[in-house]
Amino acid sequence: MTFDYDLFVIGAGSGGLAASKRAASYGAKVAIAEYDLVGGTCVIRGCVPKKLMVYGSHFPALFSDASGYGWKVGNAEFNWEYFITSIDNEVRRLSQLHISFLEKAGVELISGRATLVDPHTVEVDGRKVTADKILIAVGGRPVKPDLPGVEYSITSNEIFHLKEQPKHIVIIGAGYIGTEFACIMRGLGSEVTQITRGEKILKGFDEDVRTEIEEGMTNHGIRLIKNNVVKAIERVPEGLKLTLSGDDQEPIIADVFLVATGRTPNVDGLGLENAGVDVVPSSIEGPGYDTTNAIAVNEYSQTSQPNIFAVGDVTDRISLTPVAIGEGRAFADSEFGNNRREFSHETVPTAIFSNPESATVGWTEAEAREKLGDAVTIYRTRFRPMYHSLTGKQEKIMMKLVVDSKTDKVLGAHMVGENAAEIIQGMAIAVKMGATKKDFDATVGIHPSAAEEFVTMR
Repeated sequence: MTFDYDLFVIGAGSGGLAASKRAASYGAKVAIAEYDLVGGTCVIRGCVPKKLMVYGSHFPALFSDASGYGWKVGNAEFNWEYFITSIDNEVRRLSQLHISFLEKAGVELISGRATLVDPHTVEVDGRKVTADKILIAVGGRPVKPDLPGVEYSITSNEIFHLKEQPKHIVIIGAGYIGTEFACIMRGLGSEVTQITRGEKILKGFDEDVRTEIEEGMTNHGIRLIKNNVVKAIERVPEGLKLTLSGDDQEPIIADVFLVATGRTPNVDGLGLENAGVDVVPSSIEGPGYDTTNAIAVNEYSQTSQPNIFAVGDVTDRISLTPVAIGEGRAFADSEFGNNRREFSHETVPTAIFSNPESATVGWTEAEAREKLGDAVTIYRTRFRPMYHSLTGKQEKIMMKLVVDSKTDKVLGAHMVGENAAEIIQGMAIAVKMGATKKDFDATVGIHPSAAEEFVTMR
């Protein structure tokens, strides 16, 4: 059978872009469909605009720190409209840049929403095309709990387009998104209240990491309300009134309410049933949530339909941009590059761009003790960085190594503090390669630096 394309990709986000360009480089005839801006969640409403907001939120602290070094800084003013517009302009520039990359790679971009008709046919805005192989890379979307008045809330999609800076923003959610935006908005000068269902933020991270970030956030003026959920939201003359579950918790008045309680695979409307593509439950915890579905894939990103594949957040795997890119490239290498390979989901580093910042790779202490019992040695240090010796601030850095005491292998590296992501990226190479604590000890530190503590801990 003759097909219109060797590969048709649904979704021009990180995974889809990486896979389509790699496949085209092997000589495949490739098309990619996208109904939104090219670039996906990361470029449009995720990593990139968020990190620009993180940078912007750091300036008030820098102005304050400067006085400790003899600088006199005048009155600072913040222009929210200019800030948001500048970020949007950069997002659109990057989107156009990705379009040019597709053109150079020889990938045809088709604008519109794609739906599966059968295992080899896709329909885009009434146009039907056929493909030997199909890759689904449509990512995920924010979800909201079913609460009275939830229509007054926003998600991480809309926060980048607020016309005015919130005076008081309330955030529900204790994961990456809720924690990062709490720190961003506080850094920019907004009053911030973060509400969490549990006792601590960032479930699944090392306990020391969770504790240090919470302490830093509290010291920076963020109000954390724990063991509570929002029961209802209503609009009142003063703004939005939030009623909480705690019997002794007074209602909260805010002008913006951000829901950051999770994301779900974006499978609705894809026509998966038409092509015989199976899904698996992807449970989102919490009151008011439904059990959603993710596309089921094997180690080669292959679905239940042999010629259809899926990568990125639409599957029930790790939802990180570099992971989607890695999965996409591994798929293209396997199916078009005569290099069949799996993408490893082991020892994936990640960062939380909170304030204080944190990054981690490998096992947490709890994971290590669960798997190895007492055969675990922990190396931990906590100190004030040299930078703050003149600012007078009591900011801290925490570093931690989790080591197998029988083999001396470093199983995990964790850090909370300035430049954590930049430092852990280097540590991740060592952990991925199976470095031992003796290897760390034998490495000469760069002095004076915070990073040297990773090779001097005893």
